[in-house]
Amino acid sequence: MAVALGGLLGPLRRAVLRATRNAEGLPDLPEAQIELLRALSSSPEGLSPGAVAARLRVAPSTVSNLVRTMSGTRLVDRVRPEHDQRTVVLTASHEALNLLERYDRASTAALTQVVEELPDSDRAALDQALPALGRLVTALQAAHGTGTDTGMPTS
Repeated sequence: MAVALGGLLGPLRRAVLRATRNAEGLPDLPEAQIELLRALSSSPEGLSPGAVAARLRVAPSTVSNLVRTMSGTRLVDRVRPEHDQRTVVLTASHEALNLLERYDRASTAALTQVVEELPDSDRAALDQALPALGRLVTALQAAHGTGTDTGMPTS
């Protein structure tokens, strides 16, 4: 079962992302950028690059590379607090927050449409599996010390 589940998770995640992008004509943001934006959007006051790296469980250089790319496309803002000009706080730009909202809306719509077209037995099986999948995520995070985030790819 573990092999089958592992083999389905990547294709499922990619299929949802493709359907989401296609439905709304959204830009082809790499998953790593979306994860960074999700982390920043959950902290409106902003996060230091080190805090982002810790939250996403990636190397600081990964965050630095993502921020450099995403600052160029105006998705991430770097702010120097007045009280300490030596530090940088990262925030998701207004444009990025709008993109995330569109991604979420399109993802929900795409999944809803496809799930509604499944046979009743499949919908019931999915509904029954959701709590177990939630527990699986929690167990994997606990077993591998990943806290509340499962990490992200580096590109």
